[in-house]
This record gives sequence, C-alpha cells and structure tokens, in this order.
Amino acid sequence: MLLSRFPKRCFCSSTVFSNPRPWLFVGLGNPGDKFTGTRHNVGFELIDAFAKSQGISMDSIHCKAIFGKGLSHIISVFCQWGSSFLGKASDLHEFKCGPLAAYYKLPLNRVLVFHDDMDLPCGVLRLHPKGNHGSHNGLKSVIYHFRGNREFPRLRIGIGRPPGQMDPKAFLLQKFNARARGRIDAALQEGVDALKQVLSKGLTESAREITWSSVKEIRGRGEMEGADLMYAQYGWLP
Repeated sequence: MLLSRFPKRCFCSSTVFSNPRPWLFVGLGNPGDKFTGTRHNVGFELIDAFAKSQGISMDSIHCKAIFGKGLSHIISVFCQWGSSFLGKASDLHEFKCGPLAAYYKLPLNRVLVFHDDMDLPCGVLRLHPKGNHGSHNGLKSVIYHFRGNREFPRLRIGIGRPPGQMDPKAFLLQKFNARARGRIDAALQEGVDALKQVLSKGLTESAREITWSSVKEIRGRGEMEGADLMYAQYGWLP
C-alpha cells in the first residue's frame, strides 16, 4: 500500500525546519476543459492566479497533479492542482498530495488547501487552521492521503447554494452567471493577496484579516444583505 511508504510521523506538525519554512498550496477541482470556469473549480482558479502573480510555472506532473515551485517573500512555495472528480467512488484514490508533503518533509500546518464551499455566500473567503471535509470529495481525498489527519489549513471559497431544489452536483458543475462571476473574480484577487499575507504574516493573523476584508468588499458593492451578510460576518443565520 502506497501510504505505508509515508509514516504518519511524516505529517506531524513537529517536523523541524530551518526558517523560513516552505509552503505547499493545493487547489482542488476537476481536470479537463469542460470543467473550466465551473463552480467546483474555483480552487484551480486560485492556484493558477497565485502562481501567475508569482511567476511560478505550473508545468510539471507530480502524483497525478499539475505542479510548480518558486519563491515568494523569500519563502519556497510549491503549488499543486489536485484532481478530485466530483461524484466518483474513485475520488479517494485520484489525488495524492501526501507523498509530495512527505517528500519535502512538510508538516501539515504548512499545507494550505483551497476549495469551493456551498456553505459560504458567493465570493466570501474563510481561512481555517483545520476542520472536517464537509462532504467535499476533494477534502475527503486529502484527508485520506494524510492517513486521516485533518490538521491542515484550508481556504474556503464561497460559491453560494443551489437555487430551489436544484441538484447540488449539477450546480457545482455549472459556470457562474455574470454577477456571480464578478464576485468570484474579485474573490480570486483577494485570495492572491491573502496568500501573500499568509507568507508574510502567518496563518493566524491572516485568517482574521481575510474574513473581514472579504465581507467588507462585498458589502461595499451592495451585493449582499440580510441573512447572507450576517452569515458571512458571523458564521450563523438568524
């Protein structure tokens, strides 16, 4: 079994590095042209936007994923597109970021995963130091290949909920309408800035700034009100 080559201690947060330590950024989504621009692929879009902003070429293949590496803020950054085919039973075996993290001796708190999230209003970002998979197949795969360990940070990119009784899978595989696309484009730029903050200020301070910056941006454009705005700010609905 592949996992036996990477003992659980390889994913321990106590791994010793000379400072500054590298980061691995992982964007989740579906590979293939037909999925480009869909809601499920905002993780891909953010990793691509960040890589371009830092001059990192995503031109290598590693563990069934597109991979690139470079320097940002004098910190080594590894970027990876993680393939997570929506709705397939083989999801848990499609994407392996564990071997890459183990190869570079990265502790889990230096592996930041970006993914779409229906539980957040469209265009809202949230940065968390750890958490569950929330029924997201890509996160399930990441957790599986980290031997069940969930102690890695993730950047949630809000895409909103499907209207009415629409099938969530169909919603995820649709492209954004013009208004939602505008929110997502703004969120991607904010996400690039947020990742730069993570590299320069660390995860904890960045998490506080990202949440409020995201809400203020959308509120300033008048594109969110009532329950959606309250949820984006406080994480709960009235």
